[in-house]
Formats: sequence, C-alpha cells, structure tokens
Amino acid sequence: EEQLVESGGGSVQTGGSLRLSCAASGFTFDDHGIGWFRQSPGKKREAVSFISTDDGVTHYADFVKGRFTISSDNAKNTVYLQMNNLKPEDTATYTCASGVHGSSWYDLPEPYECDVWGQGTQVTVSS
Repeated sequence: EEQLVESGGGSVQTGGSLRLSCAASGFTFDDHGIGWFRQSPGKKREAVSFISTDDGVTHYADFVKGRFTISSDNAKNTVYLQMNNLKPEDTATYTCASGVHGSSWYDLPEPYECDVWGQGTQVTVSS
C-alpha cells in the first residue's frame, strides 16, 4: 500500500519554528514530487512547498520563501519541511502529498496531480 505518514505539527508563538516530516512507503521513492499543501478554515487548499526526489529541485510558495526549507533524505524515504519565523497566517492543517514524475514539474502542483496523501497535521501560530 502506498502511504505517507507525517508528523511534526504543533503550537508555537510568532517567530517560532517547527519541522514537519513525511515518510513514504509502498512505492519507489525516486522520481516523485513530495511536499505539503495547507488549508485553514474558509480558505482553499494551497501548495506550500514541494521537492523532486529525483533531482532535488524545490518549489516554494511566495508566502514562505526565505522562511521555509524543504529537503529530502532519500535513504530514509523521508521529506522534511523546516518552517522558521512562523506567522499567525501560517496556521493551518498541513498535509503532505506525493505525485509521480516530480522531476518534470516546473512549479508547485495542483492537488489533482498528487495520488498519495498523508493524514495531515495541525500547525498553530499564536500572536
């Protein structure tokens, strides 16, 4: 079974940091795009950051550039999202997702391009 298990969410104050992890199993890790979407009440789901497990190319939403860093440990089949300088507007449910042929992606994916999803983790940033 293709599966993503994520962890690392929590509650922090403005300016704090969290690191999310997304561990993949049940499929070949190479040549996938893996990363996170987020969604808060009343808003559409939006892509945050993704990485190609094949060539390491990364993609970031404008609202996290300079604050978040995504990385991939292929030996552990795990992708990490280091989130620094968190802001209240970062509060959301973060869900990792994976799509095939991530090396061919030129930008952040749309949800329909991902076929495996994690369970989601809550990130809350207080003022």
